[in-house]
Amino acid sequence: MAFAGRRDAPEPPDFGILKRLARDQLVYLLEQLPGKKDLFIEADLMSPLDRIANVSILKQHDVDKLYKVETRPAPGASDQFCFLVRPRVRTMRFIADIVNADKMSGRSRKYKIIFSPQKFYACEMVLEEEGVFGDVTCDEWSFYLLPLDEDIISMELPEFFRDYFLMSHELWRDLEEESEGEGQGRKPEIGHVFLMDRDVDYVTALCSQVVYEGLVDDTFRIKCGSVDFGPDVTSSDKSIKVLLNAQDKVFSQIRNEHFSSVFGFLSQKSRNLQAQYDRRRGMDIKQMKDFVSQELKGLKQEHRLLSLHIGACESIMKKKTKQDFQETIKAEHSLLEGFDIRESTSFIEEHIDRQVSPIESLRLMCLLSITENGLVPKDYRSLKTQYLQSYGPEHLLTFHNLKRIGLLTEQAAGETLTAVESKVSKLVTDRAAGKITDAFNSLARKSNFRAISKKLGLIPRVEGEYDLKMPRDMAYVFGGAYVPLSCKIIEQVLERRGWQGLEEVVRLLNGNEFSVSDSTVEDNPTWESQRVILTVFLGGCTFSEIAALRFLGKERGCKFIFLTTAITNSARMMEAMIEARA
Repeated sequence: MAFAGRRDAPEPPDFGILKRLARDQLVYLLEQLPGKKDLFIEADLMSPLDRIANVSILKQHDVDKLYKVETRPAPGASDQFCFLVRPRVRTMRFIADIVNADKMSGRSRKYKIIFSPQKFYACEMVLEEEGVFGDVTCDEWSFYLLPLDEDIISMELPEFFRDYFLMSHELWRDLEEESEGEGQGRKPEIGHVFLMDRDVDYVTALCSQVVYEGLVDDTFRIKCGSVDFGPDVTSSDKSIKVLLNAQDKVFSQIRNEHFSSVFGFLSQKSRNLQAQYDRRRGMDIKQMKDFVSQELKGLKQEHRLLSLHIGACESIMKKKTKQDFQETIKAEHSLLEGFDIRESTSFIEEHIDRQVSPIESLRLMCLLSITENGLVPKDYRSLKTQYLQSYGPEHLLTFHNLKRIGLLTEQAAGETLTAVESKVSKLVTDRAAGKITDAFNSLARKSNFRAISKKLGLIPRVEGEYDLKMPRDMAYVFGGAYVPLSCKIIEQVLERRGWQGLEEVVRLLNGNEFSVSDSTVEDNPTWESQRVILTVFLGGCTFSEIAALRFLGKERGCKFIFLTTAITNSARMMEAMIEARA
């Protein structure tokens, strides 16, 4: 649609093998418990499991009934229970309760626990404490990577952001050392690898998404590459589960587009589709037969998908209109640019007072804090008090969690008076001197985001309106207002062929960059692998970042592949902080 690529991007490696390997290993583990069995599945493994081995495959391998973990088995349950779970203490207690209940009733069963992706010693300890360790057998389903699309791979670890936040450099080095010598003389399939911690760029994840795929995720919540469209989208009394990937001919053309361009495309697509149907008029019998056998099925499928995406757009428009979306976007842009901060703060206060949404209110407060390098103590106390009054005192721990990871912080108290301030203070009253001191302190405190934004040019300066239909840079994913920081860093490193000249940016990010190069690849710049780039996001990646880097790939004639611990957005980040209270 909007992109005019300079070079054809290379084909990505075939990641379908990851799915096949995961399925084969799971089947092997299930067959270790021969005969009819009931399968208990952890809630956050249900969607990944559906993408790897659906119900029919499970039934082929003697799985009788399926239960969600924490659901008690029915009275006529099987004599064998298999548990497919994450290594969590609370899940071990649930399993132990079932085993002990069977013991109390004299019921004899076999129990097998399959941990994914691995078992923890703490889980075995809990089973031992509960007196059931000898009654169960344990195994591991080493399922780490799930291809969601031809260029997106997810670890499906949504809790990684909240619970782990591990830097993988050391692991990466270990893997490199282990594989040294194994690939001698073999051409690599991937030329560049970027590892990006989510805490390098919270701002992008906190912004409202305005590309189509991002809005679908924000509105309907995409899970494991699929979305449930309700009756308001399907124009029926039923919900439909839709797989969103490159195989969807309609979705693949609009997923990366700014929402303002989508309706026009769908309208034109509808007219083109109708024109193809109208070709039937005047056909002879042979032509009609060929049309029915070769084209009609495809046209009907495309028409169905077109109707669903038009319905999704209409639903998004209705919901966003109710939520004062345009006003919210305006406030966000002001925060990103550093203008009208007081007005934006008032907007957030009004948002809280109206009790629009606890998640949205938190998101806006965090965006204000990150862009301003923390809130001034007066604003922090005021917003926190208003929030707790509107949404409940149970959120006290939420504020603690947000402060601990640096999403919502209070600026440190100002330092001692400078020489200039001391002279001024002798000429004015104490009260006036205090105000002047605050002014000097606010000038002295430089926001890292502001400095980074200026250094990298994250806020585009364009005359007139930004052309969203024919974008000039990655800023289009946020309406031309902001280039995602994470994506800009990748762009700059690729352009500079390293970190030279970015030392100040790294310092401002309080991070540590590292660069490992393969001289074999460097000496062969014509290899196709040089144009295949793997970007690893630890702590989650947004669809806005994916869209931005796809744009960059088209501009540079390269192919980005995305590996992330999970797909994330601002709501998921805030929910993780709220859930951490439990």
